[in-house]
Formats: sequence, structure tokens, C-alpha cells
Amino acid sequence: MEETLEFADLLRLMDDRSDAFRAAVAAAPDLDVPVPTCPEWTLFDLVQHLGEGRRRWAAIVAAGPVDAPPATPTPEVPRDREALLAWFTASTGELRDALRQAGPDRGCWTWWGSSQAPQTTGAVARHQLQQVAVHTYDAQVAVGAPQPLPGEVALDGVDEFLTTCVATTAAWPHAPAVIHYHATEGRSWRIRFSAAGARAARLPAQAAVEDPELAYAAAWGTAHELVMFCYGRVTMDSLRVDGDRRVFEQLIAWEPED
Repeated sequence: MEETLEFADLLRLMDDRSDAFRAAVAAAPDLDVPVPTCPEWTLFDLVQHLGEGRRRWAAIVAAGPVDAPPATPTPEVPRDREALLAWFTASTGELRDALRQAGPDRGCWTWWGSSQAPQTTGAVARHQLQQVAVHTYDAQVAVGAPQPLPGEVALDGVDEFLTTCVATTAAWPHAPAVIHYHATEGRSWRIRFSAAGARAARLPAQAAVEDPELAYAAAWGTAHELVMFCYGRVTMDSLRVDGDRRVFEQLIAWEPED
């Protein structure tokens, strides 16, 4: 899809969201604060999850094109907040350094082999930006100071989620359907679901108002709201939804088997 973020921008924004994540954790009264958007997790659990993910993906990127992810040791995660944030900073640095050394075009293992996203380090950077962005929002919710994602992160986040996490060659188990997503910032997407799987496409701006292929259902919201809906942080009631809401319910419940 066109108009995706450049590799250098992905790395820059990963650093920006990592800084915002650390700031939210530092502002919490303690690490046992619950995270409402990640049920049964505390803030410590969230930092541990995100930090371990940085290290795991750094190893995957460094391994290059392989058939399976490399084994990684279980890290020792400190419980002291200052030490924990230093550990997270080091984890973030490992991933950033591995991505910079590899560049955007080198192949590597990914779990999204049947999607529309390439199995490259650039695609890893794009997905990992969204991981730290969404978990930064989680941390901000936990400390009572949620902020919308930066506009360029949110717009790329909708695009990245649909091509990486929704698009698949696994058969859609329901009647064929078409869903549209419309961001109020002026960008729109279409997902077609059929026995051949799910395929995503960017729509021309005018398609939001004059589309020859009517959607079974359409969701309208800011790009931030659409990303949070995609990741289950908000419900359909947070968006304007036109058409058959059951199609979105089917999508939310779908667990495709490749």
C-alpha cells in the first residue's frame, strides 16, 4: 500500500513512543497499578511484556531469513522502578540497533506469512511501532492520562493492522462480506472477505462518499479511534457504524487457521 511511513520515520516514532511509555510508567504511584485495557495485568506486567518483546524481536531481526524464530533466554526483569525503566530502555535499544543494522529490506521470520505484509525487517519495524504505540496508550490509561496516538502513527496503524493482522489466505467461514474503515482525517480502506481469505486495499478519498462497491458494514472515526477498535481497546459503540454490525462481530470473533 502507498503512503506508508519511511523506515527512518518508523525508528524515530518508535523512540518517541518509547519515551512516552517510560514517562507514563514514571508517573504512576507504583508498579502494581492495574491496566484497565489489559485485564489482569499490572503496570509491571505491561513493562515486562513490552521489554521482553523488544529483545525477542531484536534477536529475530538479527537472525535474518530463517524458518523459525531463534530461541531467546528468559531475561531477569528487575522489580525496582528505576532499574526496570533502565532495563526497558536497554531492551528498546537492542531492537532499534538490530533494525538499523539490518536495514528495511532484509528478510526475517515473522508470524504473518499469509498476510499482505512482507516478511522483512521493515515490516517488523512497522508492526513494532504499533505495539509500543498501543501499549503506551495502555500505560497512559493506567495512570489516568490517556492521549490519542500521534496522527501519523494512527493512520499508519490502521493500514498496518489491516494488512498484517486481518489480511490472510485462510478461508472466511461466513458469507462473503465487504467492510470499510473511514478515518476522519481523510483516509479509507476496504477489506473483502471470502472463501479465498481476507484482502485489504486503500480506497481513494472520494470513495468515502461515492463508492461503486457498497460495504456490508462501515466504521467511521478518527484514526486513533479506529486503531483502538482494531486492537480491542474500544468497542463499536465508540465509533459510527453503518450497515450490518454482525459482520464486525464475526470479524472480532474470527480466529483464522492457516
